[in-house]
Amino acid sequence: MSTATNEGRGGLLGGTAAGGAHDGGATPEGALLPSAEPVQLVDPDGRHSTDERYLLPDGEVLLEAYGRLVAGRRINDQANALVRQGRMAVYPSSHGQEACQVAAAAVLDAQDWLFPTYRDTVAVITRGVDPLQVLTLLRGDWHSGYDPHEHRVATQATPLATQLLHAVGVAHAAKLRGEDTVVLAMCGDGATSEGDFHEALNFAAVFHVPVVFFVQNNEFAISVPLRNQSVAPSLAHKAIGYGMPGERVDGNDLAALLAVLGSAVRRARDGGGPSLVEAHTYRMQAHTNADDATRYRSADDVRRWVPKDPITRMRTYLRSLDLLTDEKEQSFADEADAIAADIRKGLNTEVTVNPAELFEYVYTEKTTQLREQAEQLREELARDAAGTPAAETKAGGR
Repeated sequence: MSTATNEGRGGLLGGTAAGGAHDGGATPEGALLPSAEPVQLVDPDGRHSTDERYLLPDGEVLLEAYGRLVAGRRINDQANALVRQGRMAVYPSSHGQEACQVAAAAVLDAQDWLFPTYRDTVAVITRGVDPLQVLTLLRGDWHSGYDPHEHRVATQATPLATQLLHAVGVAHAAKLRGEDTVVLAMCGDGATSEGDFHEALNFAAVFHVPVVFFVQNNEFAISVPLRNQSVAPSLAHKAIGYGMPGERVDGNDLAALLAVLGSAVRRARDGGGPSLVEAHTYRMQAHTNADDATRYRSADDVRRWVPKDPITRMRTYLRSLDLLTDEKEQSFADEADAIAADIRKGLNTEVTVNPAELFEYVYTEKTTQLREQAEQLREELARDAAGTPAAETKAGGR
């Protein structure tokens, strides 16, 4: 069995540390600049690309991560099918972005925190959260289906960039407590246009907290292309203005993502402070099932990204090392199918909903308005159960 000449050792973090302890002084501007081109360790044809700053992760680590890629694609496909069947209200697919999803979860230790967006379902599942619990939110019958503290995964955020502020708060608290905790906060290119993005990065830099901001630049904020959002050389360049390092990485290259994100996480853990990583990827499917992507991009634009598929390139690379056998490939496919089957079974089960729970978990103590609304609902449900029309109830009460 052949091996790559510069494979790194030490688990999923196959890069070199990008900084040391903070001494309170300013960082030289040159040290903050991202690479001129996105870091790439495996090209779209599945060939190893040498990068003097980052080592290629170990082959066995890549093989394990590849299995998660296969599962992630299967989860995306199954979720989209369930939306069409009316079993889910909405699904923001990460088809084509699975390498970003897997790497974001894989570089974290058990004590670390992940702050995802609405599109990061695969990352949350890769972190260890039960797929059915994750998809409950998108089914629309509960606020969130999982306990954030169990796996240290915040609830998925639909408003753009709000989770970045929460992530910085958790990182700041961990620093004050002296905890060995790193926070990885995910967002899309559209979130970088929000005020919360600025506030989060500025606070993180000033207070030097252990957080990694991970921007999945998939070229579109719903229908708005990146060129209409920013004229910066790259989104990673925005880090310079906050005094933190920025880096660009090929978002469809699983190996490069593990190396770059792993390096940023180690840097934060070692006291180097926050950093910004921009992954260049593409949203292969519509924003959600409610979006018509043909109105703002052509089929040819999408087709140009097909040869860059993260699964295809990693499969080719692992095959070239004789690490990925037919038997192993089949076992990954079987595991992915089993996950999809569990999702189908769970989401095809009818759920008995208690409407009163709408008011139970908004505040620790209900406000006057919430109590009034809860009572109005209780009365309405009682009328429905008794078969009494609302008008008749009002007349009887005069």
